[in-house]
Amino acid sequence: MEPTPKQQAVSLITRAERILIAPGRPDADSIGSALALSIALRKLGKEVGIATLDPISQQLQFLPEIETIKSDITGTQDFIITIANADDEPEKLSYVFENGVLNIVVTPKAGRYSAEQVTFSQGSLKYDLIITTDAAELTQLGLIYDQFPALFKEIPVINIDHHATNSYYGAVNLVDLTATSTGEVLVGLLEAMGIEIDADIATCLLTGIISDTGSFQHSNTTPKSLTVAAQMVGFGARQQDIIRHLFKTKAFSTLKLWGQILANLQFDPINRLVWATATYADLSNTESTPEAFSGLIDELMTSVPGAEIVMLITEREPQVVSGSIRTTRGLNAAEIAERLGGGGHPGAAGFKLMAMSLSEALPLILEKVRAYQAARLGQVAPTPTEPAPEAQNII
Repeated sequence: MEPTPKQQAVSLITRAERILIAPGRPDADSIGSALALSIALRKLGKEVGIATLDPISQQLQFLPEIETIKSDITGTQDFIITIANADDEPEKLSYVFENGVLNIVVTPKAGRYSAEQVTFSQGSLKYDLIITTDAAELTQLGLIYDQFPALFKEIPVINIDHHATNSYYGAVNLVDLTATSTGEVLVGLLEAMGIEIDADIATCLLTGIISDTGSFQHSNTTPKSLTVAAQMVGFGARQQDIIRHLFKTKAFSTLKLWGQILANLQFDPINRLVWATATYADLSNTESTPEAFSGLIDELMTSVPGAEIVMLITEREPQVVSGSIRTTRGLNAAEIAERLGGGGHPGAAGFKLMAMSLSEALPLILEKVRAYQAARLGQVAPTPTEPAPEAQNII
């Protein structure tokens, strides 16, 4: 019988000595999962590194061992000295290391080598295995993949994720589409490896579960996610620390940005649709960063009565429009996002439109979402030449 992905993952991890963990674009689930895995693997005596070149939110600085995450890939790596057009092999190679200075001595059998013949290069990083957490595509690893794409072809990858849009890019793909978070997936892997889950590991895993379920308020919350969360609390997870940092602590700049967005909140009662927008200028004017958007859409989903679809549409950089979608139970947010080139989960999904301003993108987005709702509700969707239903400013 062919081994399961979990068994294959355990086998690869057991054989590996030096492991690189690469989280997806850094949010509570990807970073929490990476830290939990790092702490656990070091219990097995593995040499582990975590690296992301993308900035990590201040909200997550409370997580255990967050300081171990590097902003570059580090590890044992050969330094190669090449002598081109050498007439003969060397007679002797030796080195002298003294007072922090390394002198490498190459003695030719005859003649001499010149400095013009010498070049230098870096060899491959000495990792046996890469584990990605919460990344549906390699491109979702962000800058680390952009700068080191060859690394992910040279070294076996274990892909640990829960997104329906996962492309199964790993040598082993531990992808559970029924899980609410990658943290939930990891619990089963750690148990299969016989690793004791301590309070720090449990805190990291519970952070991902709480974040991706909106503290169990989202429609994706399942009996299993509640059971696993209870297990983590039993192992000593610091639940109140997680809630305080993820949901109850906001920077002043974030509050200003949220206030600006909420002041322009729109509601289309016919299509049961709520949306809010923020331009790149809004970020600059409030001295905020894109991480300030985190959590706002979930607040809207639980706060607007009568809404079945909530969207937050933002310019996080010029000419790039990002959209987040949340839906009530029974509506598939991923189906809506797919109409705009995105994807995700039934209750939470997203999309990105390139080379387009917010003012250009918004009519297109609303047209497609209203058409989706019209088909579902048995209404006649407005054509592009017809006026759309009048929206209400609900603040």
